[in-house]
Amino acid sequence: MNWKLFIARRIYQTKEKEGDRNVSKPAVRIAMVGIAIGLAVMILSVAVVVGFKHEVRDKVIGLGADILVTSLDVVQSYQVTPVVGDDSLISALGKMPGVKHVQRYATKPGMIMTSDNFQGIVLKGIGQEYDTTFLHRHLQEGHIPAFTDSVSSNQVLVSKTIADRLGVRVGDKLYTYYLENNIRARRLTVAGIYQTNFSSYDDLFLLTDLRTVERLNNWEPGQVGGLEIQVTDYDLLDETNGHILSSLDKKTDKYGGRYYAQTIEEVYPQIFAWLDLLDINVWVILVLMVGVAGFTMISGLLIIILERTNMIGVLKALGADNTAIRKVFLSFAVFLIRKGMLWGNVIALTCCAVQYFFRPVRLDPAVYYIDAVPIELNLWIWLLLNAGTLVVSVLMLVGPSYLISRIHPARSIRFE
Repeated sequence: MNWKLFIARRIYQTKEKEGDRNVSKPAVRIAMVGIAIGLAVMILSVAVVVGFKHEVRDKVIGLGADILVTSLDVVQSYQVTPVVGDDSLISALGKMPGVKHVQRYATKPGMIMTSDNFQGIVLKGIGQEYDTTFLHRHLQEGHIPAFTDSVSSNQVLVSKTIADRLGVRVGDKLYTYYLENNIRARRLTVAGIYQTNFSSYDDLFLLTDLRTVERLNNWEPGQVGGLEIQVTDYDLLDETNGHILSSLDKKTDKYGGRYYAQTIEEVYPQIFAWLDLLDINVWVILVLMVGVAGFTMISGLLIIILERTNMIGVLKALGADNTAIRKVFLSFAVFLIRKGMLWGNVIALTCCAVQYFFRPVRLDPAVYYIDAVPIELNLWIWLLLNAGTLVVSVLMLVGPSYLISRIHPARSIRFE
């Protein structure tokens, strides 16, 4: 065994003995606690932020899509300018690189009136190709009808927010009104109740078949409000959107409408800007925790060096140079860091597991869009945090270890 590693291990084992009363023992414990708490906080912070960003992003995408193709003349209103969304366009978009699924939709603003209340709404029509996976995941009661673009089912999905506000349940009739050249009315039956906890969506949207909305808008055959596109790889979102924009550039439909594609991040810039700000918080936490862990280790190492001054003098008298002795104490520090990291991982992974399976820490969905703190622990990020903590902590100790070169053998051997 390497003699430097052997001495470092003996020092470490000595500190572990129950009867050891050396003054450095509290400093060693504080250093290990600092490493454990620092690493645990870093792992938990990253797991929560990554989980939160993905949860909110997936919810925003589930309510719409990764990319929206609409009319170039569209404004920020639910009374949209239609474009032709026929089978040939859907097929052409579906064959483009990076495109996973294409579906049509249309919207119509209106109002629900009951005997004692009213509510402004947006009626969203969807066709038979619409991916209802997200809706099934957030369905609270009832069922999702088989919506089509050829027959008006007069069935509708209502959010729990609207249902509670108006006092309606599955099977009830809703009287909805729409203002065009004159007031038009539709009686719709509540087939199901959903809840996404995304207030800007739950407060407004009712979902029905595409045919009903097309008739309310008096559109020509084949016209829709737009196309929602899901991509195969979200990391290539902008690249895929660029391909779609290039293919639709200067293209018009048979009614003169011009197409325009934009990503979900362009549709909801305020939400994604807010999510990007969370990355800054993570970096601040990482820097602070590494600093705390590093400085507790520095203080512990300095105390160990001062306590072992006599031993350092003996090693120098036996011919050991400063570099070799520094390696002894850095190896000892690695033992402490390793034990602190072990406890930090145990604490962090336990907290992550408890929150993931039992969700004890809740959130206000009206503010955060989700009802509990999400956890997403990426294996590579976890390994990177552990490796980074070890490397940075050791590098921070290199400077203080040069104190050893200031210790003179003749004087230190007599040191008590």
